[in-house]
Amino acid sequence: MSPRIQKVEALDEGHFVCVKWEDGSESSYPCVWLRDNCQCPLCFLPSAGARRLLFEDLDVNIVVKQVALADRKKISITWPDEHTSEYEAEWLKKRCFSEEARAIMRADLFLPECQYWGSDLQLPQIPFEEIMYNDESAYKWLCTLKKVGIVLLTGAATRQGELMRLGHRIGFLRLTFYGPTWQVQDKADANNVAYTTGRLCFHTDYPVLQHPPGVQFLHCIKQTAEGGESEVVDGFHVSNKLKKQNPEAYQILSSTAVNYVDVGVDYCDFAVHCKQKIIDMDSRGQAIRINYNNATRDTVFDIPAEKVRPFYAALKEFNDLLNSAEHKFTYKLKPGDIVTFDNWRVLHGRQSYPSCSEVTRHLEGAYADWDVVMSRLRLLRKRVLNKD
Repeated sequence: MSPRIQKVEALDEGHFVCVKWEDGSESSYPCVWLRDNCQCPLCFLPSAGARRLLFEDLDVNIVVKQVALADRKKISITWPDEHTSEYEAEWLKKRCFSEEARAIMRADLFLPECQYWGSDLQLPQIPFEEIMYNDESAYKWLCTLKKVGIVLLTGAATRQGELMRLGHRIGFLRLTFYGPTWQVQDKADANNVAYTTGRLCFHTDYPVLQHPPGVQFLHCIKQTAEGGESEVVDGFHVSNKLKKQNPEAYQILSSTAVNYVDVGVDYCDFAVHCKQKIIDMDSRGQAIRINYNNATRDTVFDIPAEKVRPFYAALKEFNDLLNSAEHKFTYKLKPGDIVTFDNWRVLHGRQSYPSCSEVTRHLEGAYADWDVVMSRLRLLRKRVLNKD
């Protein structure tokens, strides 16, 4: 049911507008925010969903001249310069400044809910062709990917190019120095440790970039008979464990800038250097991105010498937690499987497999940014929910 307004009035000498709703609740709106977000054609461009009002034309100390209840579903405000603004009840209710309303809006926009896991992971699986052609399945895939951090798509064709199709399904793939897609197989003079048959320890991809790819896709085209098992671990879950177990170690890893390097030739020649904290936190101290790749961690370490050993001790404890039996999940990709996972959260690795004169294991990989994935998720949600 659409919200309805019982009463509206100006408060605090006209600096706030208070809306009293028919359900008994109240919402208080700062007038500077209301003027900034006037929805009239002079101040707002509906076709672009963008503000026309220039910030230099906004009076940050503005007060209302008059406020009126146009009907139960709209308020009208007259400003000191006689400009008039109207605001729909539903629009206002969604943008209420109460903690409860802001939490609802955060959840609606960004889907922050996390389902943590360890070795007990029940790996979510969805048929590949279903998510390609069915909006409900695609929506379920992306929602699960955001919440759990990993989803296995099954039944793709065992040929290169399926990830390009997947990229078109969400929008587009992320181009990197290794190309729009890249081939994980044993290569002579490998320019990346992934292109060998050796064991890969837990890592996130590309912390050497200022903005590492948010989502990774790995499509199994060919699988070796012996070895080559994949391993994953929930980095957010392990970070929470570390924070409880050793707050000082957590503080070190979330505050120390680590140098990363990647130099070589692939899609083009490259020389990339970057500084990243192993654990990126939000304002509440919660991990929001893991930046850990031991292979590309630089020999250059730009911190005072006396802080080096404590850093190594902290990283060792974190690494031990990642590798503990209770936290890691092991599985083996079959030809036609595409594993999709959150590269900011899920660390992945691989067990070694025998070297051979011919290619016995072939995965095609690709990246996408979370901005692209979340955009598609929101569009699919609107389409699916409207259909219902």
